[in-house]
Amino acid sequence: MSENDAETTPLLPDEHIDDAPGLSASASKLSDSEINNKYVKGEVRIVTEQARYPINSIAGIAEDESYRMSPEYQRRHRWDEERKSRLIESLIMNVPVPPIFLYEYDYSKYEVMDGLQRLTAIHEFYRNKFALTGLAEWPELNGRTYEKLPSKVREGIDRRYLSSVILLKETAHSEEDALRLKQLVFERINSGGVKLSFQESRNALFDGALNQLCIELSRNASLCRLWSIPEAEAQEIDGGLPSDERIKNEDFRKMIDVELVLRFFAYRQKHRLHRSGEALSSYFDRYLRKGNSFPEATLVTLGTLFRDTIEFAENLLGYRCFYLYRKRARGGADHWSWRESPSTTVYDPLMFVLGEFLPHKDVLLPKAEQIQMDIEGLYKDKYDTFEGRNVNPSALQQREEHYRTFFNAYL
Repeated sequence: MSENDAETTPLLPDEHIDDAPGLSASASKLSDSEINNKYVKGEVRIVTEQARYPINSIAGIAEDESYRMSPEYQRRHRWDEERKSRLIESLIMNVPVPPIFLYEYDYSKYEVMDGLQRLTAIHEFYRNKFALTGLAEWPELNGRTYEKLPSKVREGIDRRYLSSVILLKETAHSEEDALRLKQLVFERINSGGVKLSFQESRNALFDGALNQLCIELSRNASLCRLWSIPEAEAQEIDGGLPSDERIKNEDFRKMIDVELVLRFFAYRQKHRLHRSGEALSSYFDRYLRKGNSFPEATLVTLGTLFRDTIEFAENLLGYRCFYLYRKRARGGADHWSWRESPSTTVYDPLMFVLGEFLPHKDVLLPKAEQIQMDIEGLYKDKYDTFEGRNVNPSALQQREEHYRTFFNAYL
């Protein structure tokens, strides 16, 4: 790491990034009597209550500041009007609707853990923001908004209720315990549906200043182009909804773009903070949790560093910046070609090293064309290092050193 890099990296001592408490090695050796005592004391027990909300009160709840609605997840996974309409048709037909799950993060203040799309669809319908479409059992209501429904149908919907399960604040004995139990419940109530990506879970569980910075930086035009994600349009940057083209992109929907920004920040301290045998996803969780409390000045510095580095990467290495030049056997001979999509195998160490070379970009950029041709030779010569998804520290350090040596040759 260069002196310049060390100055811009927020250093976090190991003891300041804590893991959520887990099972001790002796936990599995408790006697039946000790296990019974643990259960009676309620050491690991969720405290809940149930509530029923009149459907016609949901619109107000969705607008109430006491309820956190996870807007970024909603923006990326919004239901289309036909799916929203099917929910309203279920209400008309009195079909049971699954309960929503709320987490009480402070007294009488809640986060929506599950059921966000149901709440949003009901809220938008009561605010006449879409007309019913694609109804199978009530096709005569297609094209109608809430205010244009026949009076008896409106009244029938209004008398329905939406059930909720609320995880009460009393569940946890400490802030750390609250985070662990919230994560446990969130993962289990979501395990029966579409599996969330690691970053989707982080966005729901560990929102904060660094997470919001990662979301903002994920709209960077260079990052979108280099990762084949449609670019954000002006209305999204100003707080509006993303385009349909972006919604259809799987990496965007799964928040891979946001994770790429987080990876850049976390990787810069990985050799010092990543614990042996620890899954990368767990390390990223720890880093994000701590990073949410970084001083504002640190976040500004990190934001500038990411923007400068990703734009430098695109200008220096072009659209194949994060592609791997790889070998394939064909007809008994080796055939070399560029991988058809970007890879974190390249992204992580290359972005780290390019961040170090930012002071030399005025020397390197005029040689971009030659560098783009020569980098094929780097991947050929060091193919054993770059091949595969080996993320042990020695392999990552080797990749970094190869990039440093390569770029230093042009200074």
